[in-house]
Amino acid sequence: MIAVIDYGAGNLKSVTKALDHLGYANTIVSRPEELEAADGMILPGVGAFPMCMAALRKSGMDQAILQQAGKKPLLGICLGMQMLLDSSTEMGGDQGLGLIPGTVEKIETNLKLPHIGWNSLNIVNPDPLTAGLSDGDYVYFVHSFCAKVKNSEDLALTTDYGTTVTAMIARGNVFGCQFHPEKSGPVGMTILRHFGELTK
Repeated sequence: MIAVIDYGAGNLKSVTKALDHLGYANTIVSRPEELEAADGMILPGVGAFPMCMAALRKSGMDQAILQQAGKKPLLGICLGMQMLLDSSTEMGGDQGLGLIPGTVEKIETNLKLPHIGWNSLNIVNPDPLTAGLSDGDYVYFVHSFCAKVKNSEDLALTTDYGTTVTAMIARGNVFGCQFHPEKSGPVGMTILRHFGELTK
């Protein structure tokens, strides 16, 4: 069972619909203790970093995620990916979960923000979720901030948006997609399928 974490600030339905389509049992969870029975966790997220981290802390999900992250696969999506890092500068800044060393900063580009639309991927460090992907595969983004990982080996995929932008990070069994795999067609489904296989 894959737990899709509900803390009041995630795009849950599109994620659960994609998992249903792939045939992976999933459930939306809102209580920390519910993560104990899960085989894997997905942390979605939309909105502003400080507000979402505050919601995680209020629900107690932040500590539950940290307790379970070493035991089972975790996938952060969009803002959920950003919250996996140490901190963000958005709206005055806040601390993240600290599962992958790095910070979240506004994209420095001459192109329009937020970055909305389909962009091609560049494979930097292959990981279990990117198996079968190729340089140039397209996925769907909606964001204005991006991850800056401390360790280059944690950088899985990048994209180009007037500058190099982190598209996916990975460390051990913790993964994060800046793009929305659930909205990225066959490429996104491949990533979610590989994640589902890790939970078996």
